[in-house]
Amino acid sequence: MNTRIQVGVLLPIGHAQWGEGLSDGSCLGRGGLARPSAALSSIADAPRRLNPPPCSCTHQPPAHQHRNRVPDRKRPDPPDRPSGTDPRSLVGFGVRAERLGYDSLWVNDSLIEPRIEALTMLSALTPVTSRVTLGTAALMPVLRRPVQTAQTLASLDLMSGGRLTVTVGAGFPGRLGRPLHDLSEVPWERRFARLDETVALWRQLWTAEGPTSFHGELLRFDDIPRPTPVFRPGGPPVWLGGNTPAARSRTGRLYDGWLPYPPDAADYATGLADVRTAAAGAGRDPQALDPALFVSVLLAETPAEGRRRLEAYSRANYKMELDQLETIQALTAGPPDHVVAYLRKFLDAGARHLVIRIAALDLAAQTEQLERIAELLPELRG
Repeated sequence: MNTRIQVGVLLPIGHAQWGEGLSDGSCLGRGGLARPSAALSSIADAPRRLNPPPCSCTHQPPAHQHRNRVPDRKRPDPPDRPSGTDPRSLVGFGVRAERLGYDSLWVNDSLIEPRIEALTMLSALTPVTSRVTLGTAALMPVLRRPVQTAQTLASLDLMSGGRLTVTVGAGFPGRLGRPLHDLSEVPWERRFARLDETVALWRQLWTAEGPTSFHGELLRFDDIPRPTPVFRPGGPPVWLGGNTPAARSRTGRLYDGWLPYPPDAADYATGLADVRTAAAGAGRDPQALDPALFVSVLLAETPAEGRRRLEAYSRANYKMELDQLETIQALTAGPPDHVVAYLRKFLDAGARHLVIRIAALDLAAQTEQLERIAELLPELRG
């Protein structure tokens, strides 16, 4: 476990945030930035920076090479979009977060609403960042074939130089979870056992030195070819997102870290104790697990203004009232001292990695909050 307090940020990869603004009517084209900031527009120039300059030598290729050469194609001009609505701006958002001192960048996962696919987003961040952890919060393995996903994650771990952390989840009951299983043609029943077996399969492939087989209760594969190696022995760490008693037990027994979002710090402390008890009972080092917290944050002039803006965020993002959402998730909004005091309670309860979801409705507001929250990093780590 890394005992240093780390703070990361969730990228707003949902189309509602980088596309046209969430359903309260917000839009980056109305009252947004007059033009993309340098941070957000940096991705537009990235291909030019990464491509080598044309050769200046006078050597001419043979005539047959001229005949067979595919003619150069002009890169199409970017579409005329309102400021901030180009999804490539998300790469600039991640680059800016690293420069501001954040420790990690995270993406979530779904098929329910349009979004940039999670592992595609991390792939885009890999060559333009160098220090931050790249993580999922949380990845839904049910959306992907398990053997192929092991290869994709191993490739991300290699290409990022061992900076990948994979948080997984099995989905929520109701409209946010079960439709994902239907779309993937995977039974909803025994979803937690399937998740644990999937992670066990990944780990076997990440440690195999040649062709292998896997025989679980739900997943069975014979004659798997030699898998892609990983950067670190054993592969990237895999955390579990969940806070039920069963999830806490499974985290302690089977996973490398815990990423829940309980609204009360006392519940977090109790849950972390349960995780560590389960780890000790399984013969594992309880202190080796990474305790993290997923929390929604918004800076505002007053607590009242912060609550009003959280109300809009809750209705737009979850279609529920804030009074209901705050019984489920950790979230805070208000002046800096108010937000720091709230987060400090969870740090005192044992959390060592804060994964902050900025509770703003569009990319322009997310970017402004990214800068302001960065000013709190020294105090949170102190």
